[in-house]
This record gives sequence, C-alpha cells and structure tokens, in this order.
Amino acid sequence: MTLKLYNTLTRKKQIFKPIKDNEVGIYTCGPTVYWYQHIGNLRSYIFSDILKRVLSYNGFKVKHVMNVTDVGHLTSDSDEGEDKMEKAAAKEGKKAGEIADFYLKLFREDFKKLNIIEPGIWCKATEHIKEQIELVEKLKEKGYTYETADGIYFDTSKVKDYGKLARLKIENLEAGKRIEVGEKKNKTDFALWKFSEEPGKRQQEWSAFGKMGFPGWHIECSAMSSKYLGEQFDIHTGGEDHIPIHHTNEIAQSEAAFGKKPWVKFWLHGAFLLFKGEKVSKSKGGLYTISELEEKGFPASSYRYFALTAHYRTQLNFSLESLENAKNSYERIKNIASEIKDDGKINENYLKQFEKAINNDLDMPSALAVLWNLVRDDKATGKYKTIEKMDSVLGLDLFKKEIIDIPREIQQLAEQREKARKEKNWKEADRLRDEINKKGFIIEDSSGGIKIKKG
Repeated sequence: MTLKLYNTLTRKKQIFKPIKDNEVGIYTCGPTVYWYQHIGNLRSYIFSDILKRVLSYNGFKVKHVMNVTDVGHLTSDSDEGEDKMEKAAAKEGKKAGEIADFYLKLFREDFKKLNIIEPGIWCKATEHIKEQIELVEKLKEKGYTYETADGIYFDTSKVKDYGKLARLKIENLEAGKRIEVGEKKNKTDFALWKFSEEPGKRQQEWSAFGKMGFPGWHIECSAMSSKYLGEQFDIHTGGEDHIPIHHTNEIAQSEAAFGKKPWVKFWLHGAFLLFKGEKVSKSKGGLYTISELEEKGFPASSYRYFALTAHYRTQLNFSLESLENAKNSYERIKNIASEIKDDGKINENYLKQFEKAINNDLDMPSALAVLWNLVRDDKATGKYKTIEKMDSVLGLDLFKKEIIDIPREIQQLAEQREKARKEKNWKEADRLRDEINKKGFIIEDSSGGIKIKKG
C-alpha cells in the first residue's frame, strides 16, 4: 500500500517514506496545561490519532512523542505578557505543578473517552530544563543568539530561509502585528530564554546564563523532540495556528543547531473547528469541553464520529444540531454492527476501497462512506472482520458492548411494560415506554428480548 500525506512544507501530497525502514517518529505539539482543553483543541488530537492508526495499519512501527507545556508559554506570541502557568497558579491559589498535574489528568481522561491512543512518551517542559539550556548553549556557540535586558534571543536574520514553512514575506511584516521590536534586532526574532523580571517572584525559574529565568515556548519542542526522536525525524503535527510562529521558529532554531535540512520530513497540520464561522478558542469561552457535551447527552464517541466527517485539513463548523446528527449516525451504525455475525471472511473489495481512502492523506469522510456502503450491502459477505479492520483505524469501538447501569426503577418499568405487552394491553405498554423515555432511557424490542439503552 502507498500512503500519501499532505506536507505543509512542500504544499503538496507526497508518498510517505520514513527515514528508517518501517519505523516512524512522530512529535505532536501537546497542551499548555493551565486550563481545560476544549473540543477545538481535541479535534487536533483526534487527527493525530488517526494518523498514528493509519501508519500502524500500514505496518509501520510508530514512536509517538507529545510535549506538555507547563512553563514558558506566555499570553502573547510576541514574547510578552504573563506566563500562562504562573497566571493560572496565582488565580487558583495553587502551585504551578499542581495546576499542571490537574489539567493534564483531565486531558488524559478526555483521550480515554475519545478512544485516542496515548503517545508512547509524554514529556513535560519542566522536566527537560537541562536539555533546553544545552540547546540554547549550542545556538550561542554557533553564533545564532544575542542577549537583551530580558532574555536570550534567536537572530532570524542569520537564517536565509526563515519562514519557509509559512512562506512568510518578512519584508511585509509589520512589527506591531507580529511582535514589538524593543531591543530585538529583527521583528521576527524570538526568545530562547527569558530572564525573570523579579527573581524569586516566579514559582518556576532556573539559574542559567548568569541570571534566573525560564525557557521560551519554542525551545522546549526542539529540545524534547530531538532527545526522543533524534536530530532529524519523520513527522511533526499540530494545529494550523502553529504554522506562522511556533513551528516556523522550531524549524529555524533546530536546523541552525543540528545542521539537518529538512529537520522534519513531513509537517501535518489540522484545521480549525469553527463556531458560527469563527475559530473556537479559549479566549471566546472555549465553547464546550467533552465533559460539558456529556452533560448535554452527547457521549465523547459522538464527537469523535463528528470529527471524522470532515477532512483534517478542512475547517469544520460545529453546532449542537450537527453533533446531534453525528450522534444519531454513530448510534445507527453501531446498532447495525451489533447484529452482524462473524462468518470468518474478509470482504477484499470494500477493504481495498477503505485503504485507498485512508492512504489518500487520511480521507476519513470517504472511509466512513465506504463503511456505510458495506453495512448497507445486503449481499456483502465478510462484514464482521472487514468492519473490525476498518475500526482499527476509525477508533469508534463499533463492536464494543456498552455496560450501562440500569436503575432498578427503569428495570421495573420495563418488566411492567413486558407484562402489559404479553397481555396485549398496548395502551399501557405505550404509556410505560413513554415514561421510560422521559427518564432518559430507550427500550427496544427484538427477537432476543428487550434491550434498554441510554437515550
């Protein structure tokens, strides 16, 4: 099978070939753990999960690394403002480490709910300060840095192809729109290490370069990815908002330090989740978390299904109505799958169509369409094992039996309804069914007896 992926660096689909035979190194930009992750953030991680599943499906051994930003991410991309972790710690009256651990725990719970396979390595920025300092030292030795009153900066004028990922036209950038110049030599220069304004005031600071300070946001990804994946690796993923600054700066400092071009072979970026035409973001209230959707009656699995209905590079408009449609579709296909018997066969025709879709830059809408065509095809054989293979990529747990805690009250109403049905008291049976529905459960009649599900 030939896998093609869209490479942001080249702006085209390319046949994917790893640096090492059958081994793939992936680095994913992870969360800044100062607050809850909303569904816009999580769409990006569903995309990286699908990528990993497709690679595994194609027989590659995948080493997946994801960072956890728990220091250094300022409230402004212009190397100004408060550290998001310090701000959250002050707001909640807790230690920054406690804040990080709490929100990382919730993030990992969301992964489990969404059936996202966790990375093989989680790496916290605060646990890799040594590596970040060493990388800044290497850049200093090579002449790519200079010092200002507030930190150590990377001199982007020393990199001839700076901005190639985003195809930036540096001469057209207005300083106020990108960064305040201040003591910086160039408007695109960025902080590798920031000095503490008042040493001892911050919860998280370290002694380096003769002063107390903390790492810049960009340096952590270069330091940690190179530690675990080497100085050149296969794939780097993230949201499309990372292209013009964060990933651009990662490339500049990494290629300067390691001398490897390209530093990363393939750059893959997920598009925004939109709400009423605008990007879903924390600054706009974050729209919803997975837990909030669950409170509204939407299981996390319905959001995963919803995310798969659009290509990862296509912006996706969210509404509760569209999520309701996704929920209904997911429940319908799961119910159909539950009735399919295993005949021990594989349907090669449908499987080839599915493989063609997933290997065409992770075309999940087309892959879902193939799945639906298979389950609706009354003449098709090998449905069970074919769907099972497809679901190893989709991650929808189509054959997983849900364990539902049915309250005793609902069980008693169901028994009363069954008694009314046997006595052919249809009016009473309908009344009891409606009462069960009002209490948030659905009762289904089948040849194998009654089934009770959550509504």
